[in-house]
Amino acid sequence: MVSKLVIVESPAKARTLSKILGRSYSIKASLGHVRDLPKANLGVDVDKDFTPNYVIPAQRRKVVGELKKAASKASSIYLATDPDREGEAISWHLVQATEVDKDEIPVHRVVFHEITKEAVQEAFQSPLSIEMNLVNAQQARRILDRLVGYKLSPLLWKKVQRGLSAGRVQSVAVRMIVDREQEIQDFIPQEYWIIEVELAPPEGREASFKARLVALAAGTKLDIGNKDEADRVVADLDKAEYAVTAVQTKRVARQPAPPFITSTLQQEAWRKLHFTARRTMSVAQQLYEGLPLGKKGSVGLITYMRTDSTHVAASALSEVREFIGEKYGAKFLPPKPRSFARKAKWAQEAHEAIRPTKIHREPEQIRPFLNSEQLRLYELIWKRMVASQMAAALYDTTNVEIQATNASHQPEANRLSKNSQSFLGEKQSQGYLLKATSSIIKFPGFMTVYSESKDEDERGENLVSLPKLIVGDRLAYLGIFPEQCFTQPPPRYTEATLIKALEQNGIGRPSTYAPILSTIQGRDYVNKAEGKFYPGELGIIVNKILTEHFPRIVDLGFTAQMEEQLDKIAQGKSEWIAALKVFYPPFEDMLQKAWMNVEKVNMTQVSEETCPNCGCPMVIRVGRFGKFLACSGYPKCKTTKPYLVKIGVLCPQCGGELVKKINKKKKVFYGCSKFPQCQFAINRRPLAQPCPGCGKLLVQDRGDWAKCTVCQRKVRLSELELEKEKEGVAL
Repeated sequence: MVSKLVIVESPAKARTLSKILGRSYSIKASLGHVRDLPKANLGVDVDKDFTPNYVIPAQRRKVVGELKKAASKASSIYLATDPDREGEAISWHLVQATEVDKDEIPVHRVVFHEITKEAVQEAFQSPLSIEMNLVNAQQARRILDRLVGYKLSPLLWKKVQRGLSAGRVQSVAVRMIVDREQEIQDFIPQEYWIIEVELAPPEGREASFKARLVALAAGTKLDIGNKDEADRVVADLDKAEYAVTAVQTKRVARQPAPPFITSTLQQEAWRKLHFTARRTMSVAQQLYEGLPLGKKGSVGLITYMRTDSTHVAASALSEVREFIGEKYGAKFLPPKPRSFARKAKWAQEAHEAIRPTKIHREPEQIRPFLNSEQLRLYELIWKRMVASQMAAALYDTTNVEIQATNASHQPEANRLSKNSQSFLGEKQSQGYLLKATSSIIKFPGFMTVYSESKDEDERGENLVSLPKLIVGDRLAYLGIFPEQCFTQPPPRYTEATLIKALEQNGIGRPSTYAPILSTIQGRDYVNKAEGKFYPGELGIIVNKILTEHFPRIVDLGFTAQMEEQLDKIAQGKSEWIAALKVFYPPFEDMLQKAWMNVEKVNMTQVSEETCPNCGCPMVIRVGRFGKFLACSGYPKCKTTKPYLVKIGVLCPQCGGELVKKINKKKKVFYGCSKFPQCQFAINRRPLAQPCPGCGKLLVQDRGDWAKCTVCQRKVRLSELELEKEKEGVAL
């Protein structure tokens, strides 16, 4: 029987569609791309308008043969690949690879953003044709990346080390990490002091609160730069009288965040669930393609997960508002639906935001059918969508201004540093200004369901209450708390902050964030420890070559312009061949100059060890899996040994040296140098100072904390550093 053939990318998607479409359709999976540029050579004829030479990879030939056979027997063909540029290109390649005669067999393109019965049936009732503008945009990106990768890689092999490669977008991400590390290394901390005073209203000390010193009473900002200045201000405040000069209470509304787009989902999944971008997209793909929910069969649980639009369909808005009214009540429902129609600056095709396909499908209802990762990510998406249409959270925020005066003792400018004289040398100054703030939640609104980002929750809002105060109240002085602080360097990138920075700079698109992060780690250009990115030695060397000899390739602005150009191609506003002709000649010119001007980098370093077989010095080399020790007598002696980085901490089990290691998944851990005799290992960085409570091993915990591996006691790293300074030993 001749049937209608539907081609999708994955078997999971095929299974879900088969439940919806029924037996009159034959559904096959292409397993992704069926054609690509060859691996063995450039595969692009730059002299003939950048004509690509597409080939069918060996691992796809069997699949293509099966698709050809199925296509020849079909009455019509429906291409149901993903609704983006990559999916459009896969559809086009499928037509080319299967050699379908479109005059004999009708070929249709069907596009749906969620795999539900309604969406799929609507798409099949209104089929489209392949959108060549999207195909050309994908081709342009693929050819650009091939030109950069295949032209730069031989240079890096020759000048640095075999096996290296450089990517057009990935190299920019590496540069961002290297530049951030340089900022951190160049940063000079500046000392400053925070002073808080504990005060109480006239009626009693049980209602005490703390107010922070912010300025002189005249309003001049107060910057205290050293201990001498702090001591003098403390002496003034210790003898001062305190009175309330202003009280302001206002109702503040906090609005919910919009539903997820690809970048915000990856950021939030990292913060709340500690999922990498790659893991997030893998689980989201499973939720989108459909999972079996008992008797209901396979169902797509979320809309398409590669999107940069916060738009939500009117039908979905109506459904979620109905759900909120039923479950939480009318007071949790705003008067009209919230609109998050504004897209990112560099947004491409108009998609919906990432949301559940059915909002009444609550996480708890489908818990038995999902694994832990699927449930946690679905719950995150579900809560974010529901919260986005709920009423604002309301706070009563109170700001109190307090004046501290001391008639018998005014600060004198000649006793302070020049920096302080500007604000303490004013004779008209009548004291100091302190402020206290509280924020009390009056109506939780959307926060009943969801509060954005774990980082934000940890920073917290000052949810403390102040006693009832009125202007003119005299306050009792209970104590003063000066604290020495130092300005901090910019933080290293995490997965969340790097994706955010890439998006803000217009680098990459929804489908590329996860591959970018995976690629730069896989090439050993950057490492990740305690969730933060550090540039590796190879990354620093390659970045130096690229920034000096290929400045446009790693320039953030230029890369963003190329992304905009690809967007214009997708919109039919620009030609893809013309874009390549603008890019390639300057790049080729830079390449020729680099071959002449880049000096050979010697990656070999002499170690302190000697070869156990021949006695020659061992040298440090860099291989596919990082550094290792090799005999300098190579090729006569081929002895190699693991390269172990000692961290100055003794093994708590056997007393040997703990060393830094990298596992097969490129993740850093710490283990005993006497392995395999001693198999002690730990993921977090061990600290040389023992736990002040039980004397056991401390490891670096999140933020500015250390944690004991035995008693679980937490200690601030800054406190450990102070203790080490007393002992005269660096941490």
